[in-house]
Amino acid sequence: MKAVVITTPGGPEVLQLQEVEDPEYGDDDVLIRVAATALNRADTIQRKGSYPPPKGTSPFLGLECSGTVEAVGRNVTRWKIGDQVCALLSGGGYAEKVAVPTGQVLPVPAGVSLKDAASFPEVACTVWSTVFMMSRLSAGETFLIHGGSSGIGTFAIQIAKYLGAKVFVTAGSKEKLAACKDLGADVCINYKSEDFVARVKEETQGKDFQNVPFRKDLVLSDLDSGHEYTAISFLILVQLYHVPGDLGVDVILDNVGGPYFQRNIDSLNMDGRLFIIGFMGGTVTEVNLQGLLARRLTVQVHLSPDSFRKYGLLPEANTFVSSGEFTSLTKIAILYYYAAAGLRYRSTENKALIVSEVDKNVWPAIVVGKVKPVVYKCLPLSEAAEGHRLMESSNHIGKILLLT
Repeated sequence: MKAVVITTPGGPEVLQLQEVEDPEYGDDDVLIRVAATALNRADTIQRKGSYPPPKGTSPFLGLECSGTVEAVGRNVTRWKIGDQVCALLSGGGYAEKVAVPTGQVLPVPAGVSLKDAASFPEVACTVWSTVFMMSRLSAGETFLIHGGSSGIGTFAIQIAKYLGAKVFVTAGSKEKLAACKDLGADVCINYKSEDFVARVKEETQGKDFQNVPFRKDLVLSDLDSGHEYTAISFLILVQLYHVPGDLGVDVILDNVGGPYFQRNIDSLNMDGRLFIIGFMGGTVTEVNLQGLLARRLTVQVHLSPDSFRKYGLLPEANTFVSSGEFTSLTKIAILYYYAAAGLRYRSTENKALIVSEVDKNVWPAIVVGKVKPVVYKCLPLSEAAEGHRLMESSNHIGKILLLT
């Protein structure tokens, strides 16, 4: 088969289409003849030599694909030869064939072309696992997406609106903001000309107590009861009657990292949740931690296990869980923390769980047309280098596909 090979770490020019061996597949695997794969920012990092594939997986780029089932392992029951599918991969999408564990395979949603289906698996699994499974975004809450016009952003806008959230986005041009608005974003912020913190507080009425009728009525009712308050105790009373949505957004999905960290903290509501899935702006910053404690904020980071170990954040989770030295509650806490690791490095079992949740909760929204593929450009597999140049220019809106 043919596959795109990284001939040496470097720029897009190091990507070359070459003849390679067909992938082997195991008893629990599905062999897919690839129709299309989608580019992800992580592909460009791997190309530079900084994001190696997990041990034992394909050395080739590509974290998602769509195609037709060519063969199945002896333990596979859901899929058969000829089925049109898409899949979440640990690698190997930039090739004519790829082997993938059966639990990471999804049907092509009704009404979506085989080609366009390649745009869904990675973004759907990333957004569902981080925003909904871990950050627990729910109907009626507010949600800020940085990079709203990216592949992740365009998908996140649609699924969050479908599930009843109010969506804020940042982007860097009128064209990108217009695209986000067309997809359903409620508040669109140009980060180049506006302070997103100020805009978030303005839109959520955080600056003006009189603009929050429900909370105002509760507080004034207590005041009318004859109690007298000092300025400090009045602020405490306001805190007690706090309602979601009046001091900032409830969930933020961030791909910038260091430069936005303090500003994200300042933009969060009480009990707000920040999930960092990228570090496009850098990894180093200085932060005032007072807001984290005062507003009971949660910060989670999308890292690989290697990164956790590198920075001393957590030893190998399995060592903890299999040791038998911890209570069930402690084990749950450890696994929850460890689950912040990026999709690529999660266990096969954990990926299968996420894919199953996506199948149940996201695919129905796609089938009824509430979430649509947003594809900016399709290129032949032989032009992967051009796709990477486009990705790194950040001039695109939505996904870039490579077709075999």
